[in-house]
Amino acid sequence: MNKRQVLLAAAFATVCVAGIGSAQAADTAKEKCFGIAKAGQNDCASVTGVHSCAGQSKADNDKSEWKYVAKGTCQKAGGSMKPAK
Repeated sequence: MNKRQVLLAAAFATVCVAGIGSAQAADTAKEKCFGIAKAGQNDCASVTGVHSCAGQSKADNDKSEWKYVAKGTCQKAGGSMKPAK
């Protein structure tokens, strides 16, 4: 690697590490809220195992699907902090 490539790699690594730190800090101000995600707008896997990725929910307000919301706002939005059984 030449000097330019080393500098670019170091700069990229710094940006990535800084981005991870701020993402983790933002996550502490959020919580999972079940039953409020619109179809195709869930944030991660279904708790029932129907699918394993974000954006794959098939129905609005499915009680096994969740989205991240600001802490303290889940119940105000009509959701639950726990998935349906």
